[in-house]
Amino acid sequence: MKQAKIVIGLGFGDEGKGITTDFLASQNPESIIIRFSGGQQAAHTVMIDEKKHIHSSFASGALRGLPSYFSEHCTIHPVFLYNEQKELQSKGGNVQLCIHPLAKVTTPFDVWKNRTNTKNLEHGTCGKGIGATMKRNESQYKLFAVDLIAPKSMLIEKLKAIAYYYGFPEDNDLKEELDFFLDTIEKINWNIQDYSYLADYNNLIFEGSQGILLDMDHGVFPNVTYANTTSKNAMEICQKLEVKDIEIYYVTRSYATRHGNGWMGKEEELPLVNNHEETCIYNEYQKELRIGNLDYTLLNYSLKIDASYSLFAKKNLVITCLDQLDIDFQLNKINTEFQKVYGSYSPFSNNIKPLTDNSKQTELSIS
Repeated sequence: MKQAKIVIGLGFGDEGKGITTDFLASQNPESIIIRFSGGQQAAHTVMIDEKKHIHSSFASGALRGLPSYFSEHCTIHPVFLYNEQKELQSKGGNVQLCIHPLAKVTTPFDVWKNRTNTKNLEHGTCGKGIGATMKRNESQYKLFAVDLIAPKSMLIEKLKAIAYYYGFPEDNDLKEELDFFLDTIEKINWNIQDYSYLADYNNLIFEGSQGILLDMDHGVFPNVTYANTTSKNAMEICQKLEVKDIEIYYVTRSYATRHGNGWMGKEEELPLVNNHEETCIYNEYQKELRIGNLDYTLLNYSLKIDASYSLFAKKNLVITCLDQLDIDFQLNKINTEFQKVYGSYSPFSNNIKPLTDNSKQTELSIS
């Protein structure tokens, strides 16, 4: 019988979905990791012994040796993908990647639009073309993964039309962008397959992107991501594959974070320790990582939202960065009952202490 494990962030992203996915991969090495939202804006860090990789265009089981699958709900950027493929290969990771035919393709013109649109910059962007790609694909100027294996002359015409759609300058820059983009596409051995490709796998691990509080339907507009970051997409894929045995792993840090513009509740300085491996660092688009104490009302809000999509799924909680803040996580303030609660710590920490079971949770374990 097929089994599915779904990893979901409860906040604004950066909760620890990468290490949670890698943990599940280590327990289920025969699995395939499925990305079901977002795209190249993901930055999911995994450390295995001395090896470290930030997964973006590959799922977070790749460093451990598991294959990746990007669903129709994802975006891909061939240049970012190719660069990460080379890096991952140098670390001995698995670069086996299958992509759904209807996954959206980000072009250089989408990135240009994201980085030059004043309103978009005000609302918040990671500068990697995600929002522009998703919005463009609501128009007639669509570009899908399957188009990457179409005749080259056809692909060129579609790319020129997208440049025209954005008003990209028609000078030598256009030719240079097209030539470089097309050259990169030709370097990749594309494996474009629909969901029937997953039939050979009995264990599916679904890796979410960002968090429920950035969901396009449930976040505070306009500072949201152009994706469903709940379990909605993953549950729909499970339904198509007739998967009945489903577990969800909800992930939160021991404190609140937001990397980018928009409301996050109370933002405050916290005395963090053991966080020298933090990968959410300053960049010109998202600026500094913002932090604050957890709002348990928000955690319960996120869990209540996702319960609407995840009926009958078993539920687990993963609390990451437990050693970075000397405050106990208050499980008694969470209204959802979980099968298990997992705690995660820095691999360099000397401050590991068991979670205190001050709630109605059924089991506690440390990973």
